[in-house]
Amino acid sequence: VRLILKKETNMITLPKQKVKATRKSPKNMVIYGPPKIGKTTALSQLDDCLIIDLEDGSDMVDALKVQVNDLSELTEVGKAIMKDGRPYKYIAIDTITKLEEWCEEDAKRIYMATPMGKNFEQKNPGASVLSLPNGAGYLYLRIAYKKWIDRLNKLADHVILVGHLKDKMLEKKGKEVAAKDLDLTGKIKSITCANADAIGYIYREDDETMVSFNSLDDVTAGSRCDHLKGQTMPLEWSNIFID
Repeated sequence: VRLILKKETNMITLPKQKVKATRKSPKNMVIYGPPKIGKTTALSQLDDCLIIDLEDGSDMVDALKVQVNDLSELTEVGKAIMKDGRPYKYIAIDTITKLEEWCEEDAKRIYMATPMGKNFEQKNPGASVLSLPNGAGYLYLRIAYKKWIDRLNKLADHVILVGHLKDKMLEKKGKEVAAKDLDLTGKIKSITCANADAIGYIYREDDETMVSFNSLDDVTAGSRCDHLKGQTMPLEWSNIFID
């Protein structure tokens, strides 16, 4: 008797009408602005938010916070958060500018794990992977950075990435104007912004901390969230995270 086993297949049901949105608030958010503008202070006022301080910048605020000094310590903090069942609703990484800097060493390790990079340290003692000709090292920096961003995104329902401000000059109507941009390297900035549901530029107006999600020629900002699109408002977390 010949038995014929029939392999079961997973059937995909295609939607016949619009599927409703499952959330309104940003899962991944980027905020950036000038130094000493109040970014860390604002994060300390967000309930149930753990600030992972990479730059020793939270000493002056009372907050849920933990200081880390390198990727090894960041790994241990991540493991502790996952082991404890992801106890925080929000995680803030302060700052991703420092994270990119640390990822340079990780990028070197990734490159040295490849056949063509196995003798890199022997031939170039102490050299950065970014010294590779034709900018080839930046590929490994992007790989390392994305690996860490993916890990951090698993630590909480909402992850806030804090960045520094980089002033750059743009030509506008024949004149050079100062533009506000996130201080990250080239495609790493693109990776960060593509991953974010909202990008807010933080600044001061009189005595009030403001956040702009208004995407202009001279400001990197924007949002996928309907309630934040094109908005400039006082930085009140209850107006950003609404569900």
